[in-house]
Amino acid sequence: MADPSSYRPKPGQIPDSPGVYRFRDEHRRVIYVGKAKSLRQRLANYFQDLAGLHPRTRTMVTTAASVEWTVVSTEVEALQLEYSWIKEYDPRFNVKYRDDKSYPYLAVTMNEEFPRVQVMRGHKKKGVRYFGPYAHAWAIRDTVDLLLRVFPVRTCSAGVFKNASRTGRPCLLGYIGKCSAPCVGRISPDDHWELADEFCDFMTGRTGTYLRRLEKQMTEAAEEMEYERAARLRDDIGALKKAMEKSAVVLADATDADLIAVAEDELEAAVQIFHVRGGRVRGQRGWVTDKVEEITTGALVEHALQQLYGEETGDAVPKEVLVPALPDPLEPVQEWLTARRGSNVSLRIPQRGDKRALMETVERNAQQSLVLHKTKRASDLTTRSRALEEIAEALDLDSAPLRIECYDISHLQGDDVVASMVVFEDGLARKSEYRRFEIKGRVGDTQVWHGEGQDDVRSMHEVISRRFRRYLADKERTGEWVDGDPDNPGTSENPGTSENPDATADAPIASSLTEDDGRPKRFAYPPQLVVVDGGQPQVAAAKRALDELGIDDIAVCGLAKRLEEVWLPDDDDPVVLPRTSEGLYLLQRVRDEAHRFAITYQRTKRAKRFRAGPLDDVPGLGDARKQALVKHFGSMKRLRSATIDQICEVPGIGRKTAETIVAAFARATPPAPAVNTATGEIMDEEESGTTPGSPGEPVAAGAPEDRRGQET
Repeated sequence: MADPSSYRPKPGQIPDSPGVYRFRDEHRRVIYVGKAKSLRQRLANYFQDLAGLHPRTRTMVTTAASVEWTVVSTEVEALQLEYSWIKEYDPRFNVKYRDDKSYPYLAVTMNEEFPRVQVMRGHKKKGVRYFGPYAHAWAIRDTVDLLLRVFPVRTCSAGVFKNASRTGRPCLLGYIGKCSAPCVGRISPDDHWELADEFCDFMTGRTGTYLRRLEKQMTEAAEEMEYERAARLRDDIGALKKAMEKSAVVLADATDADLIAVAEDELEAAVQIFHVRGGRVRGQRGWVTDKVEEITTGALVEHALQQLYGEETGDAVPKEVLVPALPDPLEPVQEWLTARRGSNVSLRIPQRGDKRALMETVERNAQQSLVLHKTKRASDLTTRSRALEEIAEALDLDSAPLRIECYDISHLQGDDVVASMVVFEDGLARKSEYRRFEIKGRVGDTQVWHGEGQDDVRSMHEVISRRFRRYLADKERTGEWVDGDPDNPGTSENPGTSENPDATADAPIASSLTEDDGRPKRFAYPPQLVVVDGGQPQVAAAKRALDELGIDDIAVCGLAKRLEEVWLPDDDDPVVLPRTSEGLYLLQRVRDEAHRFAITYQRTKRAKRFRAGPLDDVPGLGDARKQALVKHFGSMKRLRSATIDQICEVPGIGRKTAETIVAAFARATPPAPAVNTATGEIMDEEESGTTPGSPGEPVAAGAPEDRRGQET
């Protein structure tokens, strides 16, 4: 625990200007980001008597080891920079709403030639119109099913669309009138785009125009005695009205607004947001956050606005935002929202009428959300704290292991040997810090063994060595590690590759570690406990790797699968935790997560190896040019029979590359025929309609079976 006076800036060092400040811990990890109208006055509040600080603020300043700041010109710039740094560094002590962008949206891909209506989650993409968020995906599908009668927009995936275009037969929705079938040319691209635009107009609340138009068409059809057409239009009107009934009118003046309500206590706060478009509630979501310091309702609202609109532009920011309390000061936030939208945004507290009544409903939702969260979290916090205390007691640790890293080795009969590293902080998985390793049989620059063969012990030694060499290298780079090591752990080794989608796990130091970036990623943050999947041999290998690097302040243990025994280094007998122990449950969860993560990576590598083709042997031929070749010739069969001159016609393919491609096909043995696994029918490559390495590629005859029972 650090003493704040040890890193307190000297009098006169802090400028009396607007800016953003960062607190870092002893590992240079950014743990808190804040903004201030006056940096001098704001930072002085953190260095007062500890007894006068909020409990969590006290924890933050005693965890920190340094503070730094950046001066900006205006408070609006400070607001923007604070949001950017919170997104970049993910500070441990900042107010972070537990949204995780998991709410489903109704999305229309207006950036495609034939726009598609679908359910989307995650980050928003450019050129896609979003409606929502919705509480459940099935609510979106029910709404879309009703609207497709009137707006038969494409809903199929790219694969289904291409297959229908190739065969000239639309899918079932095309036959029953719920798709205009652009795949077979029943509607032109321009007309289909206009149809999708009308769908979006209806979803934004402009419903009256379409209802009046359909009612007029129905009346005209009835007068002309076209009763079947009139009946269809009547059913279309009913479908639209039923879709509208799913979101009742709450504001009579067709207002576009977001309503934000906050329910809070001393430690936590719950936020509820209602998205009102065209006077109807089009979406709802809720967040819960820990209150890191003594913070006002207006400040909580400001953080919620950053979370909501930090990555939004245009109409995604409504004209009106109704809140329970205004941020202080108000002007910078309002200027920031106006800049995001491109026109004026009203930020105010509703006082009377329908808007005040709706705000009370949102507030009730926020209060119920906080009560429900408290009920769940009380037992959860108690359980996790007890589990960490039991682990510390069983392993004779000085304190509870707040950060646990677990490692597992996976292979299939000695092939495709990989390793995984999972991280649990405060008893919860921190997936952004998971890492994957490809075992190469190297430690430093020395070849110690060949990757083939089942040797989990040497693999464990390698992965622990590589992970903590990176840790020591980072300490040396930042000046924290000064004791010379005879093995020079600070030098960059020849690492294995990583295919973790979250980050580049084991890349060279110079390219993956940025000077003083402070991000809680890579390998710069050490654990208090290392858990390995295995028994005494694996534990001994991990301990030996740490000893060779001179690391003696990290505990090591292993969890054996057979009897769930906990093994410690240099102990002949295991530690047996009770079957009802929360500590054992936590270790099992950590071990199982590491096993799952490793198995997933190993299967991915194996699948890639099985799908490898002759083009993979052509040096310098990347995925883009492979796809260009297959697209130009239509299939691998035609490409295999093409001449050098014909291959040279493909853009980006020179004569030398074409000669190498022809030679690669000549060396390769003819592939086994593809088999339709549903019917047993043997298909040629043109019938299969796939490219090498595509997820939908049929299973080749004679391909190795899955053999999952033999994986480790």
